[in-house]
Amino acid sequence: MNRDLEGKTALVTGGGKGIGRAISQSLAAMGAKVVVNYRSDSAAAEETAASLEGAVTHQADVSEPAQVEAMIKAIGRVDVLVNNAGAVRDKLLIQMSPPDWEELIRTDLMSVFATTRAAIMSGMMRARWGRIVNISSIVGITGNAGQSNYSAAKAGLIGFTKSIAREYGSRNITCNAVAPGYVRTDLTSGALTDEMVAEMVKVTPIKREGTADEVAAAVAFLCSERAGFITGQVLAVDGGLSL
Repeated sequence: MNRDLEGKTALVTGGGKGIGRAISQSLAAMGAKVVVNYRSDSAAAEETAASLEGAVTHQADVSEPAQVEAMIKAIGRVDVLVNNAGAVRDKLLIQMSPPDWEELIRTDLMSVFATTRAAIMSGMMRARWGRIVNISSIVGITGNAGQSNYSAAKAGLIGFTKSIAREYGSRNITCNAVAPGYVRTDLTSGALTDEMVAEMVKVTPIKREGTADEVAAAVAFLCSERAGFITGQVLAVDGGLSL
């Protein structure tokens, strides 16, 4: 892998396990000093960081702007930001309480506002260089029954991505989104039954589940110099499921 991120600092929210761990590994392989953010699973974050040269961990609930500001201040300048942290609270709309809605939106969308704002202000504008990649989902494109809160958050993230791309492109700061299809992780395993996964695979043109490494490869490309003229885009890594 190229070393485009040599000397750069990359913050990966929720970077200790699943897709976040694969992203942390890919960015470290590109030469970045990776900051593995976590909210509660310190063991996974420490394990991931220990496997990467120069990586460190930082605890913060990224849905809380004050904690985000403190984290970014402690890190210093962030050159690459990957907004990966998220949660699911699946229910049909008539069974969904206001807290179910509000907590999910705060975790999956408010967090991206807080981290992106702080990272841009940390030095991206002054350096006139930055890479921001937001992990959305195909349900932010297609919608999904039982996931109105998650779909709304991930769709909102796409609109946010396009707006940030317009606002900061002149500063050579790119902002893109990656929309994974089904990837088996701790987060998704509890959300879908084996029967639901089998049905999803059946209607996926490539006829299989995706992997965390495949999502990470897309993120790594968007963070590279080769992607310097790509911004405001949504790259679906879903085996064709959203076609």
